[in-house]
This record gives sequence, C-alpha cells and structure tokens, in this order.
Amino acid sequence: DPYYRFNDVMYRWISLDNWTYSRTFKTPFDVRKWQKVNLVFEGVDTVAQILINNITLGRTDNMFNRYSFDITSVIKEVNFVEVRFLSAISYAAEQSRCHKAYSIPPACPPPVQKGECHANFIRKEQCSFSWDWGPSFPTQGIWKDVRIEAYNHYHLIYFSLTSVFAKSAQQWSLEIESIFDVISSKPIAGLVTVNIPKLQTQQTFSVKLQPGEGSIVLLVNINKVRSSTVEAWWPNGHGKQTGYNMTTTFIMEAGYEIEKFSKAYFRTVELVQEPIPGSLGLSFYFRINGRPIFIKGSNWIPADSFQDRVTYDTLWLLLKSAADANMNALRVWGGGVYEQDEFYSICDELGIMIWQDFMFACALYPTDQNYLESVRAEVSHQVRRLKSHPSIILWSGNNENEAAIASNWFSIPYADREVYIKDYVMLYVKNIREIVLTEDKSRPFIASSPSNGLESVKEGWVSQNPYDTHYGDTHFYDYINDCWNWTVYPKTRFASEYGFQSWPSFSTIKKVSSTEDWSYTSNFSLHRQHHENGNDQMLQQIGYHFKLPQSTDPIKKFKDMIYLTQVMQAQCIKTETEFYRFSQSEIIKGEGHTMGALYWQLNDIWQAPSWASLEYGGKWKLLHYFARNFFAPLLPVAYEDKGVLYIYGVSDLHVDHKLTLRVVVYTWSSLEPVCTLAKDVVTVKAQSAVPIYKESINDFLERCGNCTRKSCVITFCLVGEDGLQSPTNHHFLSSLKDAVGLEKSHLSASVSQQDDVYIFALQTTAVAPFVSLDVGSIKGRFSDNGFLMTEKKKVVMFYPWEPTSVEELEKSLTLTSLVDII
Repeated sequence: DPYYRFNDVMYRWISLDNWTYSRTFKTPFDVRKWQKVNLVFEGVDTVAQILINNITLGRTDNMFNRYSFDITSVIKEVNFVEVRFLSAISYAAEQSRCHKAYSIPPACPPPVQKGECHANFIRKEQCSFSWDWGPSFPTQGIWKDVRIEAYNHYHLIYFSLTSVFAKSAQQWSLEIESIFDVISSKPIAGLVTVNIPKLQTQQTFSVKLQPGEGSIVLLVNINKVRSSTVEAWWPNGHGKQTGYNMTTTFIMEAGYEIEKFSKAYFRTVELVQEPIPGSLGLSFYFRINGRPIFIKGSNWIPADSFQDRVTYDTLWLLLKSAADANMNALRVWGGGVYEQDEFYSICDELGIMIWQDFMFACALYPTDQNYLESVRAEVSHQVRRLKSHPSIILWSGNNENEAAIASNWFSIPYADREVYIKDYVMLYVKNIREIVLTEDKSRPFIASSPSNGLESVKEGWVSQNPYDTHYGDTHFYDYINDCWNWTVYPKTRFASEYGFQSWPSFSTIKKVSSTEDWSYTSNFSLHRQHHENGNDQMLQQIGYHFKLPQSTDPIKKFKDMIYLTQVMQAQCIKTETEFYRFSQSEIIKGEGHTMGALYWQLNDIWQAPSWASLEYGGKWKLLHYFARNFFAPLLPVAYEDKGVLYIYGVSDLHVDHKLTLRVVVYTWSSLEPVCTLAKDVVTVKAQSAVPIYKESINDFLERCGNCTRKSCVITFCLVGEDGLQSPTNHHFLSSLKDAVGLEKSHLSASVSQQDDVYIFALQTTAVAPFVSLDVGSIKGRFSDNGFLMTEKKKVVMFYPWEPTSVEELEKSLTLTSLVDII
C-alpha cells in the first residue's frame, strides 16, 4: 500500500522515472466502412507522446483536457498503441528552467510537506506534488476512459442544457447546446425534436450543421400552462431536487439518428453584491430561485492520491455524509481535480450546491502562449462537460492567488509587482473569465477566493486586502488564540474557509502504521503531519480547556490524544460556525450579514492529521457529528459578551415559528437539573438569526442557586408544535479542565438490532461530557456522537454501511468520555 508508513518517500523513484503504457489490439469493426476514426482520451496524466503503429499522433500536457486524435489513415486490423510518459517532476522543472525572463513563485513546497517543486508549471493536480494535508504522489497514467470512435457524416461531441427563467413572462425555458464534428464538405440539414413528457412540452427545430466543428443552440420554451407548475431544483433542506426526463432526437438527412436522454433541472442562481444599510461595502450572498440561501457546508479535496480508486461508492458515501450533516454546499477546491461526472450527478440528486474553482491554487502561474492555449482548451472542455449540472452555482478562477499577490506571500519586490498582476489578469480575466462568460451565461463567475467581489474588480482584479470583511468572502485561520473566544473571528459577509486540525481515529491510523508508530511524538506522527508545527498547535489549543493525557500506557496515551484532538476540533469549529450563523441578520460596527459558512475541509486524501471532518475511508470524526447539529435547520446558539448571556434563534426554515425555549442547567456532579426555565412564545423568524434571550451571567447563576461558573453547564433547545425541535445545544461557563464536580462516570451500552439499524442503549452514573462511541473499523455512522450526556439513559442508532452483527459491534465498541482521559 503506497499509504503504508513512509512509503510516500520510499516510492519517490516511481515519479522520477518515465513510464510507457502499450498494448496490441484488434480493430473490432471494418475500418473501410467509416469516414472518420478517432482515438479519444478523456484524461491523460499528464505529459505524454501518443503513438499508434509507431506513428506519433500527438502529445499531451494537460491532465484536465480531453484529447482526440484522428487515426483514420493509420488504423489497421491489428494495432500497437503506445503512451510514452515523461516524469511530471522533470517536465515541471524543465518548464520552470525555460521561463528565463522572471521566476514564477513558489519554487518548492515547504520541507515539512516532503513534496516536489514547480507544480505551477504543469497542468496537473497541484496537490499531487504534496500539500499541507497530503502526500506527494506525482502519478503518470491514463486516468480516465480511452476509446475509439468511428463515424460517418457527423458526430455529437458535447451536449448540454441550462435553464432560464424569464421574470417578466414568468416562464421557464431551456437552452440546449450541441457541439458537432461534421465530416462532409457540405452542410447537413435535419430535424431536432425535444420532448419533456411530464411538462407536456415538445418542440421540433430544423437545423443546418456546417462542415467542421460547430455548435447549435436551441431554446425550448416550457409549455405556458405547465411553466407555473414546474418544480424547481432546490438545495438540500429547502425543497425537492426535481429533474425531468427529456429526450432529444437528431434526425439528419445524412447518417444515423442520435437519441440523447438527459435530465432537465430548473433553477436560477444570482450572486447578490449590493449596498447594505448601516454598513460600508457590499453584501455577498446567493439567491436560488429568488430566495436568499445561507450556505452551509465545507470544502472538498481529492478523495485519493490515486484517482482510479475513487469509485461511485466512495463518492456517494462522502457526499451522502455531507447531506446527512445538514450541509447544502461544498466548494470544489482549486488545488485538486475537476471532479468526475458522477460527483456532480450525486450532488444534483442530494441538493448539494457546488462552488467550483478552476484548478489553480496558492501560486502564481506562467502566461506564455503554449500555457494559455492549453488552459483555454481545459476551461472550455470543463465548462461544456459540467454546465448542465444544477448543483454548480459558481465558477471561481483560483484559490488564494489574488491574496498571494495582495499580501505578498512570495516577497516580490514592489518594482516587479506589475508584471505579476498583469499575468494574473491575463490568465484569470482575459482568458478563463472570457471563455466562461462565452460558454455559460447561466451562473456567476468570480476571479478568486478569497476576494472582495465587485470591489476587487473595481481595484483592477487585485484588491488591497482581499480579506476585507465588508466585501466578498474570507478565509480565516488562527491556531494561536483560544478558539472558544468568538471575538477573534471575522464578522465577514461569507466564510469560505476556516478550520482546525485533528487526528483521525486509531482504527484508521492502525491500517497504515506499526506498533512503534503509536505515539503522538513518533517519527510516523511527525511524518504524517504536513503542516508546520501542526501537532504542537493542536496541543496548545487542547491545553486552553482540557487536561493533557498523562497515562503511563503509551497506547492508551496515544488514543487519548487522538480523542482530545477530535473533541478540540469539533468544539472549535462549532464555536466559529455558530458565530457565522448568528451573524446573518445583524450589522455590528458595520460588519455582519454573514451568509455562508464553508469550513475547511470535508474529506481526507490519506490517513493523517488534517482539517477534515471525514476520515480517509469515510468514517465520521466527532466534528462531523457536531456539524450535523451546528448546521441544523433550526438551532439555538449561545454566546457571552461582557458578562451577558445571549441566546439567538437561528432558522433556515421558510416560515416564522412560535416556539418554546427550554433552558436546563446541570451541576457537573448530578444528573438532576439544578434549574429549568421555559420561555414560551419565542418567535423565531424565517431564514434569519434573532436574539431570543438575554441575561447577565451573575443574575443567571444567582437564580440557579448553588451554581458557579465552574460547577455548572447550560443546555438549551427550541421546541414547537408538530414535533418541530432543534438539537439540544450547550454552553460551557468555564474551561473543562477547571470544572468542579466532574466525576468518573460508569458508561455502559447494550446493543440490539432492529431491521437494518442497530440500537445502542447507553447508561451513565454521572454527567459525561463528549461521550464518544467508536466501533473501530466497522463501517457506518451513529445518529449522534461526542455529546454531553446529562440523563441516565440515552438511545443512539448505528447505521451500518456494510453487513455487521450485534456481536461484532459489542466486541468492537469503545466508550470514552472526557473523564476517562487521565
């Protein structure tokens, strides 16, 4: 296994060599019957020479492009095909050497990443040369399908559809684009029929295809009567993801007929950037089908260093886990790959909106002619391939490259700045943006993330401070300050990246390590940490609120450390996300109206410490269980300001609700509540965050008798009619290392089975913070985890992803709470 222990370094020789893939194949059809035969590669990674029967067909230099070679004149009955690869590392180094006029930083990744240099000089997955959460595995190979296409007269290359809503007429239409290769020297005429039975819509068009490669665009108006009953595509939690079956038939005077089956989705998207009363700057939020939507989710990275291991099942598990945690959006980050078709189809189905970066990240890039031509082909191919997906709501030019210039990450002398700004505008504005606007008018484009949106445009695309909270989106990381202190977080318009690291479970680490690796300070633990001082930063953050493990048993100590990193990460990101959610409806000192929270990061590329909430293999970290609650559609959120306790009611629901706020206070030493308070008829407004409770902590504690900051904890939830209920949230009044009265609890669980679900009946003898259930490497997820247990009994469900049994689960179960850490 390339992921085992130190194999990423041991196997480095593979990427320094050049590899050739070859085979002999028989042509399965009579070549003489076809006017044109193409050899088509959906994806070649990356630099290669393609030969058939010793004749060079061409070269490839872009992993994100589709390559089609005309082999009509060279194909025989039996053929020898070769793909001769060049080491991506040596190619990148050579390209960098040839760029003599000025350097294009960064040259190399930081040593802690154990990576390769000049990734920005090759159109390849940027993180395959290493990242701060991933290994360096610069692969060489045929990473997508390869096929032979033979046709006469004409051939359909791309087919896409986007929906348009005419406000004035209140009518939906579909724009259908078809791109053809026409072989004949004369135009070909014919008929195209589009049929959407459910919408009683059928239209026939006469078309003329010109010789060569060209496109036809058809506008299909949805039946007027039906237009009002069209069910739009909505994000997860806001409605259904209805798609309509559609058949498009091409019947041409010459050649065969083509029948294309697709799904038509109807949704509009606007990125709203407008002045806000009482605030400098502009808003930055998404309106879907005319409704403002608070974006809840995370950032997606490649699910594996070896893309062929990413199956449909891998994708389904990760994306379903995102939807199950109440997420409605993911950002496909610009240092990975444009994901496979299935990824976007699953997002269409689950209602997960996609912020789609183009693949440029944390670097400056060359803009010589060859490079730009390759990028232009890549962008038009990807936009054509992906634009039919309703899940994609935004194209974004790059990750952090505007910030890299603005904040001068690469110490560029002031005199040279203009050269790099000119390159920046050339690449993202004059090329990428131009193509996107030509190819796809149905969704917004921004040049970078973070940026100041329209303000960045106004400042010549590179703003003075892309992190300005009054405009656009922000990325924010702070590992030094106490993460429970909400005042350190930016009251931004849109938080598109923020996060804290943790370690994956012991069961995940165990698969790629040996006994001597199982300590927090082992060579292995240092080797897997690709972020400078990452392991120490986690310890420091844990130290603010928890006691560090002191066990004399080294393996118990390691497991306790892993548990604490996960508790810390979950609690940190909970605090920060709740801050972003409760800021959505207010402007304080000119800041606020936060309309998006995408934490960094959703998933992992290998087994290592990282910012992810889902481990490699899909297991949920405690953070992911917390996300299910902190992203809940209805949530009460508490924070303190100058000795006053505030509780906000946060709602993504489409109507106002009259609810009861229930506040229950416990001492750490008893399962009997010290005091309870029910505030009836609290109005929680639709799609907003409103203050619903306010009291000074001193008055609160006094009213609760016998309570001090150190001896009590506050829990609270919102309850309405028809079973409407929020998760129960909690607010700590002191660090848990200072908690008074916490007792060693006796936790026990009995496991039973009901249909396909397993039931864990838990019992405790004392209040137990951060109760974690872990069933090792048995695949599945719990209904809740990492919770504060304040009642004697609690029932938790386990949803298995593969067959298991009560015996297996009992045998594998580890129950841990904070008091078990010694």
